[in-house]
Amino acid sequence: MMYIVTAAEMKSLDERATSEYLIPSLLLMENAARGFVDQVESMFYLLKDKTVTIVAGRGNNGGDGLAAARHFRMRGASVTVFLFSEATRVMGDAKVSLDIWRTTGGVLYAEGAFTQEQFVGHLKESDFVVDAFLGTGLSHPVKEPYIALIEAMNQHAKKTIAVDIPSGISADQGQVLGVAVRADATITIALPKRGHFMPDGLTHCGPLRVVDIGFPEALVQQAGLKVSLLTPDGLKGKLPSRKKGAHKGTMGHLLVIGGSAGKQGAPQMTARAAFRSGAGLVTLALPKSIEQGIALQTMELMTLPLPESESGSISLSAEKALMQGLEGKRVVAMGPGLSQDPETQALVLNLIKRVAIPMVIDADGLNAVAGSLSVLKEKKVPLILTPHPGEMGRLIGKTAAEVQKDRFKIAADFSETWGVILVLKGPHTLIAFPDGRVWVNNTGNPGMATAGIGDALTGVIASCIAQGASPEDAALLGVYLHGCAGDLAAVEKGEAGLMTSDLIAHLPKAFSSYFEMN
Repeated sequence: MMYIVTAAEMKSLDERATSEYLIPSLLLMENAARGFVDQVESMFYLLKDKTVTIVAGRGNNGGDGLAAARHFRMRGASVTVFLFSEATRVMGDAKVSLDIWRTTGGVLYAEGAFTQEQFVGHLKESDFVVDAFLGTGLSHPVKEPYIALIEAMNQHAKKTIAVDIPSGISADQGQVLGVAVRADATITIALPKRGHFMPDGLTHCGPLRVVDIGFPEALVQQAGLKVSLLTPDGLKGKLPSRKKGAHKGTMGHLLVIGGSAGKQGAPQMTARAAFRSGAGLVTLALPKSIEQGIALQTMELMTLPLPESESGSISLSAEKALMQGLEGKRVVAMGPGLSQDPETQALVLNLIKRVAIPMVIDADGLNAVAGSLSVLKEKKVPLILTPHPGEMGRLIGKTAAEVQKDRFKIAADFSETWGVILVLKGPHTLIAFPDGRVWVNNTGNPGMATAGIGDALTGVIASCIAQGASPEDAALLGVYLHGCAGDLAAVEKGEAGLMTSDLIAHLPKAFSSYFEMN
């Protein structure tokens, strides 16, 4: 399992590795440096005869850079270190690495011993620049003269590789602290940091690699870490395989509740995604006035026409028919295209209180919940809520921007407080469980920023439940495989102009790959 840590959690792991497991901290730094250089070489090119500039600070991040300088040089690179500190202020393991570099004749320019023009000249001449300046300990905005340093790196470096995290990015919240290095790749030490998966962090990190520095497995397992990266290995066996004697009844029947005048497409995408993900049967409950057109478009789909309000949405009087329609179903997907008609919103709240099978709630279903959060305490079954940042903001009374700044805490707190499984959508979607665990998805691409993608996700998650996965496993599987299908679609179609129908068409291949992995 690959855990994701805060800066404080990483510091604690470092300290415990030394105090409890007796691993010298200098050895950890050396492992980090060697692993960093290995990753650079594997990602880019052989280092012989390359020109490398190391931009180092006085802390352990700088120490990693100074130690890496030796390994670059041992592989035939020409290396220059710019130390943005007086040498006398460098302490601890970083000082040891600095002393070794100077003793072995390494080229070093300490702060005050070079001009901005000399620094810029080296940046321009280098094949790549290593950012080992500020690291994960930064908690305040970058100040001058270091603003000019970072701006020079961004303007003049041909290629920049960050050690641990780009300088100027918060390790925990991922935001730019005034100004930040725009890295072409980031090689992080031991474990990924939360900031790597936040909006600004994603923009500035480039491709992310992780260096194993030799932490004992027991050290990490006993640390009580709550945030993990979704990986294929961690998803093995979470969805029952399709048996040779399977038929449509054994593959699960789900009920989609959605649609309204002008919003016919959303529930159709949910239903189609459910079919393409392996569900045996899907029934769509919708206003009777739009039933005929939908039935003609998706021939495999069964429909349950319902009474409707004056606005063309499902009426509150449809509750009895819906409760009867639950017979034989394994899961409900509710919300896509449902509208915010007051009658429909009241119906949603009533169903949350009464339905006795798992429910996946999205879109306008979430808008109904936002006005009456206490209804979540009256649920009879596990609920999976799938908000995007704007919907999450409405649930908790914040803006989407505020949600994005603190995604991990907001998702974990909401899930724990209300006892629901929360899928907070976006780049690197988060899945939070009521016990405090949070998972980070690493599939998907910017092409998925398009209408209907969330509706499809609702169908994929519900389909996994219909096929026998637990609600927790279905949330993890659904998010991961939905992203895989998006990645497959992007390879074929490209990211620009990718449509939800393209993703849905690739769901069978994503699921087939999953079962082959098992």
